[in-house]
Amino acid sequence: MATSLKISDTLKNRIHRLAGQRRRSPHWVMLEAIQQYVEREEARESFKQEALASWAAYQETGRHLTGEDIRAWLDTWGTGDEKGVPGCHE
Repeated sequence: MATSLKISDTLKNRIHRLAGQRRRSPHWVMLEAIQQYVEREEARESFKQEALASWAAYQETGRHLTGEDIRAWLDTWGTGDEKGVPGCHE
């Protein structure tokens, strides 16, 4: 699927300059930028959906961990007394 983009002359010049510095084609630079943007936005959306699902689960069940629970657990990481994941409160 061929797609065309209309970009300003200023941006086009910046892309060409960067492509030359990186010894890449302008096409490669643009594809890389689009790919990174899409991956970042997909990860952001996934995080958002996970947070919304967690909030819905909390509202439904009331099960949770406190910040203090998490800090105490993380403080044991890498020690000889490393603890497992703490249980949830109701």
